Amino acid sequence: MRLDDKVCIITGGGSGIGRAVCLLFAREGANVVVADVDTSAAEEVAALTRDSGSKSIARGVDVSSAASVEEMIHNTVEEYGSLDVLVNNAGYGFAADVVQTEEADWDRLMAVNLKGVYLGCKYAIPVMRRQGGGVIVNTASVGAVVGIKHRAAYCASKGGVAALTKAMALDHAAENIRINCVAPGTIETPYHAEIEAESEDPAAFREALKARQIMNRLGEPEEIAQAILYLACDESSFATGSMLTIDGGMTAQ
Repeated sequence: MRLDDKVCIITGGGSGIGRAVCLLFAREGANVVVADVDTSAAEEVAALTRDSGSKSIARGVDVSSAASVEEMIHNTVEEYGSLDVLVNNAGYGFAADVVQTEEADWDRLMAVNLKGVYLGCKYAIPVMRRQGGGVIVNTASVGAVVGIKHRAAYCASKGGVAALTKAMALDHAAENIRINCVAPGTIETPYHAEIEAESEDPAAFREALKARQIMNRLGEPEEIAQAILYLACDESSFATGSMLTIDGGMTAQ
């Protein structure tokens, strides 16, 4: 029970990696706030976490909206009296090089993937400061450190998450607030399933995704959830400003 009675918010908690994090945190004793723009998905995951004995709640949130994120933080503290862990996981991507990327699409992706992390931290850090500390884990990507073809905006946003993580870690270490990020490789999520289904040759597309990892497979959401758990709990007490890469060897090549 490495998160026994800790209050933990997970954004993007309704599916994929976020869903796996919520379920794992609940099994580790956390009181989970499942936050997602899809409220029905958040409710479904919250119900599953309660099966583990967690006092979980679901919250609809648009991480690109300051008012929505501030309300999420406020309601969490009002409900539980504290906030111990924030996992800024909400994010998405689309296939395009920089010439093909429309300005509106660029702005929307940055608003979710990068601004969403900024807003979550902006409103969570004062709460953590008042209570004497806390932990923040951001979801970056291997795209923060290596280029991925036809993912220009996505790579830019995740590079921003990695840099922002390091800067915030420096700013708030003295306040006993640890801030790290995890960098997943290609993971078996609904996002990749949709892209695969829309491709001209789904089987060939999947093989190409698998080939990017030297382990020749996609990662599972639960494998990334374990990395996030490590960064969220006391076992990683000497880690801040770090990026934990879990990518099946993709960046070792």
